[in-house]
Amino acid sequence: MQKILVIGPSWVGDCMLMQPMLMRLKERHIDCQIDVLAPAWTAGLLNALPEVNQAIVNPFPHGALNIRGRYKLGLHLREAKYDKTIVLPNSWKSALVPFFAQIPSRTGFIGEARYGLLNDARKLDKTVLPLMVERFAQLAEAPLGEIPRPLANPKLIASQAQRDATLQKLNLSLEQPVAIFCPGAEYGPAKRWPISYFAETAQRLHQQGFAVWLIGSNKDREVAENIVALGNPAARNLCGLTDLNDAIALLSLAQLVVSNDSGLMHLAAALDRPMLALFGSSSPQFTPPLSAQAEVVKLDIKCSPCFKRECPLGHFNCMNHLTPDLVWQKIQTLIKI
Repeated sequence: MQKILVIGPSWVGDCMLMQPMLMRLKERHIDCQIDVLAPAWTAGLLNALPEVNQAIVNPFPHGALNIRGRYKLGLHLREAKYDKTIVLPNSWKSALVPFFAQIPSRTGFIGEARYGLLNDARKLDKTVLPLMVERFAQLAEAPLGEIPRPLANPKLIASQAQRDATLQKLNLSLEQPVAIFCPGAEYGPAKRWPISYFAETAQRLHQQGFAVWLIGSNKDREVAENIVALGNPAARNLCGLTDLNDAIALLSLAQLVVSNDSGLMHLAAALDRPMLALFGSSSPQFTPPLSAQAEVVKLDIKCSPCFKRECPLGHFNCMNHLTPDLVWQKIQTLIKI
């Protein structure tokens, strides 16, 4: 049995986009065991992926070098005797642990001059592999191999027991059809649709008989409170009250998801829920929701995508001009209200 260690991304959405690469590893290396080293906040998702044997917590904060700590972790991982590692982040420091662990085969893109740390260092052709999911998947192939097309989409399944437990935990019912809003975006405000627009859309959905649930991290709680305060007293603010397993269960129950470009967007896509994915500063040409049930909503303006955390021009037209009326038209088409 081949043992493979994957150095995973730092973001939940990127971890979801990693799954087709894991699927491909399982196809190419029958009965292989795949462990993933990633930040603690991704563990709930990683443990839900059938391809993952175990999630190992990466204890190093984003941006921290800590060579001594990485050396100690590498020494510890030597005991597992991994045969191969795939390093998904492009940073130099992300390749240190598998090098210190003396894993014989170390694969990744060249990134920050990682020759030596990686002994299977590949040059990325962004024109051939425009999508993040494709770039990840290529690292599961032989050095000159091509990814199979069409590439499998990420896929999550929530059990009925998981759904029931989450509904009971949060005192929720399914007496009405459910619309879920994901109003946050960890990367920054330039990826977030305006609060007042979410509020207006929630009012329209309530008028059509929908229950509206707002989910996200504790950082999104104030945003969700403001959506409730703007004429939506019946909306349930669940931000900060759910872990990733809860979020997966709730999203699986939704008749509609309206989401910014975020990790939750990718979870909803993997659950194949009807979804509008709202893009402003980021690009669906790089990290789209991978589902036939997802529809991207984005304005074609010159300054977008800018990939900035905040609007560098100060007008935020990529989201401000994406009005509730435009989104409501898409909702009516998507779920036939």
